[in-house]
Parts: sequence; structure tokens; C-alpha cells
Amino acid sequence: MAAEIRGLEVEPVEQWMLEHVNGAEPGLEFELIAQGGSNLTYSVRSPNGHRWALRRPPVRARIATAHDMGREWQILEALHANPEAGIPVPEAVAFCEDSALIGAPFYLMGFADGLILRGPQEAEGMTAEQCRTASESLIDVQVAMHRLDPDSVGLGDLGRREAYVERQLNRWLKQYRSSQSRELPAVDTLYAKLSNAIPAQQAVGLVHGDYRFDNTVLDADHRIIAVLDWELCTLGDPIADFVWSIMYWTDPDEEYDFGSPSPTRHDPFPRRAEAVELYTQRSGLDLSHYDYYVAFSWWKMSCLVEGVVARLEAGAGGGMAGRSRADDARARVDFMLERAVEAAERL
Repeated sequence: MAAEIRGLEVEPVEQWMLEHVNGAEPGLEFELIAQGGSNLTYSVRSPNGHRWALRRPPVRARIATAHDMGREWQILEALHANPEAGIPVPEAVAFCEDSALIGAPFYLMGFADGLILRGPQEAEGMTAEQCRTASESLIDVQVAMHRLDPDSVGLGDLGRREAYVERQLNRWLKQYRSSQSRELPAVDTLYAKLSNAIPAQQAVGLVHGDYRFDNTVLDADHRIIAVLDWELCTLGDPIADFVWSIMYWTDPDEEYDFGSPSPTRHDPFPRRAEAVELYTQRSGLDLSHYDYYVAFSWWKMSCLVEGVVARLEAGAGGGMAGRSRADDARARVDFMLERAVEAAERL
């Protein structure tokens, strides 16, 4: 009998693949390769050498709309069918909407084999030329997302086009209040200030929602061959999407990272200011309200991490380790709110 792995019943999935996926043969090998708050991703290998990636929602999804497999499949299928859009994605292979099979819908895509820059260690050894190639490719693909006419690829109904930042402010305040473990007056103060100063939305583009090196695959020439993790994608404000992404671009001399340690800490990478200038030139968009979006990004991330604090305090981390992690996360939230206030004071 085939072994089961977390979140996946191997036997029914293998049978489904044998019926629906060209190249699948008996004896498929499954391996969980990405997990956490995001959708789960598995490598699937066939004895004949074919390989795919399988995506399903987390076993305990916290935000149902962020784990809609049908929606993610729609995006992948549309972009794969329109390579001229300049947004590379893995091949859309097959979608299973029958939740009875494993408890949730799932889909298969081609396996994008290449380099994923998750942190500075993956960037070690990259030359200045390779770092610049990767940087320009990252920005060029995001510019392509932001210039895309969603109707031209069948994604015009993906979401509301207007008032993106307003909707994000309301969503994350609601998320914070539903899980807050303490009083943080700065959250509400910043919400009010940011709500009263929202810049006019310049354009409507495809907003990835979490675009950074960690969610892309590079080829041997250090150019992007696939963008991954489309679960937060919608239509909306390109500037908000870009600034959220560039917050992950840490310069080597900075003390803190927006998220986990950034590959751009590797010294040969261009500095963040240069990346911002490059996006401004290639997108043709006005970043004069950059500080607003920085404040908004710090505020949004603080709301997100405060939810992590609440889960850790509720016992998600387990014992002393959980309490220690909660203390660390709480300190991160406090730091983020301080940065948000600093940026908001420049408005």
C-alpha cells in the first residue's frame, strides 16, 4: 500500500492522475516540498521521468479566499496560454475540483526546475552581472503584470479593479481585530491616517500580492522562467503591489528584513533605491507617493504578524518554544508599527 504524506492521500491521487494526466505511470512518487500558511506544494515524479508539482490548500486554511484552487488555476491557465504577456508560469496540466478525493480541490502544473533565491545563501557565488540580470528580470516581469490588460487574457473578472488600497486597509484591519491578542493603538491610528490619504490609483494591473525572488524560479542565465504562488493574486493598484515587493529587497547594511533574510543582502545585488528607479523607468508610473505605500506595507505586515502572535499564544507553537516565538513575533510587530509611523510622518 502506498504511504500517505501530510495533506495528501496518495492512492486516490495516483489513480486520478493515471486517468487524467498524460505521461503518468503507476509507481508515482510524492514529496511535500512547500508548506506553512501558504498552499501546500508537492513534487510528483513518474517512473518514466516526467515530473509535476501538485498544489492544494493548507489542511487548516485560515482565509478561504486566499486558498481558492479554482481561482489560482484560472490565473495559471490564462497566463500559460498567453506567453506573449511576458509573465512566465509553469504549464497548467490538470485541475481536480472534486473535494471528495483528498478533502479539497487541487491542481497539477509542470515542475519549474531552476534556482529559487530564498535567502542570501542561495545567492552566494552570484556575480554582479548575474545579480543584475536576475534583478532586471524580476522587475521586468512585474512590469509586465502591471501593464497587462486582464480582459485580453480572460482575467477581467478576477476581482474589483478600483479602490484596491481601501479594500486592503479594511481587510487587514478586520483580520487584525479578529485575532488580536493585545491593544495596539498605533494600528487604529495608522488605519485612520492611511485611509484619509490614499493616493489616486493610477492604473489597474495584475497584482500578484507576494511577488519576490522567493516566489520565482531562475534559469541557468539567471532570468525568471516561472512565477509561483498566485494564491493572493487579484486586480488592483500596481504601485501598492510593487512597493510591497520592494520592501523585501534588503540592502546589505540594513539591520532588519521585511520578512526572512533577503537574497539581496548578497553584496553584488543592486541597492533597493536603484531597483525602485528601474521600476519607475520601465513602468512609466509615478512613485511620488512612495512613502505612503511604505507606511501602508509596514502597517499591513504588522497586522499579518500580529495574527501569528495570536496563534502562537493560543498554543500553535507548543510549550516554551511557542512562548519564545510569540515574544519574538510581538517584538517584530512593535518594530513594524514604528517603521509605519515613521513613514506616515513623511506624508
